[in-house]
Amino acid sequence: MATVIFVHGISVRETSLSKTKTSLSKTIFPKVKLELQKRLPEIEVVPCSWGNYLGAKLNANGASIPFYDSTRNDFTVNEDTVRWMELSLDSFYELRLFSIIAKKQQRSRPGEKEPSDIIDEKVRQLNPSNNTSFENQLKESEIADVFGQAHQNVVSSNSYREALKQVSDDTLIEYRDIISRAIIAESISIYKIQKKSPPSIEENPTEREKIIKSISSEIMPSERGPGNWFIKQILKLPTYGLAGKRGLISDITTPMIGDILLYQGHGQTIRDLLENYIKDAQPPVVLLAHSLGGIASVDLLIKNKIPKVKLLVTVGSQVPYFYEINALQSLKFGTPLPDSNAFPEWLNIYDRYDFLSFIGGNVFPNRVQDIPVDNKLPFPHSHGGYWENDATWEAIANRIRKL
Repeated sequence: MATVIFVHGISVRETSLSKTKTSLSKTIFPKVKLELQKRLPEIEVVPCSWGNYLGAKLNANGASIPFYDSTRNDFTVNEDTVRWMELSLDSFYELRLFSIIAKKQQRSRPGEKEPSDIIDEKVRQLNPSNNTSFENQLKESEIADVFGQAHQNVVSSNSYREALKQVSDDTLIEYRDIISRAIIAESISIYKIQKKSPPSIEENPTEREKIIKSISSEIMPSERGPGNWFIKQILKLPTYGLAGKRGLISDITTPMIGDILLYQGHGQTIRDLLENYIKDAQPPVVLLAHSLGGIASVDLLIKNKIPKVKLLVTVGSQVPYFYEINALQSLKFGTPLPDSNAFPEWLNIYDRYDFLSFIGGNVFPNRVQDIPVDNKLPFPHSHGGYWENDATWEAIANRIRKL
């Protein structure tokens, strides 16, 4: 039918699963292949894995960075990343924080149960076997066998009891969600101890959020709370200053920023590798390119006429922005794309909440089909969230069927 060559973006390294969870061979590519072949069984899908060998790295082991070795200790950033990096170390961290900082609003409730009694009763009655859909979610995320133990560990903990004392009408829903996250965090922790590897849910924030929402609904059906109480409190703590973190920051940012800088200076090596993949592929060829992979693909297709490539699909792409600021290596701003005989049809998928994605139709009129999707994730997670979004795969599969 066709050959799809997947060209990954920045920061993907096959050997860095434990640190970045963006391994091409263990995370991204199998997902790409699975989703495409689910919809197009006869299609061949191959990876153009350039990051591990051609991507940026600290060739002198950080010799250019002041105090590199002494500042590589742990580091967390804001939003949900803060929460889950803490919960990965201590399942009860958010409960402890709540018990210390939350201020219970005293109200007279004659003849009525206290909010703490209401939520405690609901939490203790939580049982996945009462809801088949919920139980199946736990099985798919690989934590069904440890969920019961995790639930028991949470409700029997001192952290749970102390936090319960601070629950009020104003924080009831927030506390419900904190409990749900604690149970999932504890489930992940138990699983890792037993299996010596992480469950799939730890590497899939979208599925993790779905299960947390399911737990919260089982405890107390209601609208989710604003979800920002934790962030507002935790960002007040001095622990999250950046002082003394330069080495670790460099470790995190080098694959990301470094790949962009390296490509601008030595992009030909990446393009040469991609061209070799195309030569070996059975036509017609589709290039499916994420982020920087899209820049490399567009530069290659502009510089070299390659008739085998019939469709270019860019996902979370900066190509239009690079072109507009005159930073695209292959094409000066104001110069149109090669005609349709020399450059393939182009599908561009973007998310308005992915601030590294851009639209192409306005700068390349009548040459780019822009498709908006909603990955339902905040930035920067939104930039990698396309692969868990069915809308992404449907748009790609529908377009390939027209070849």
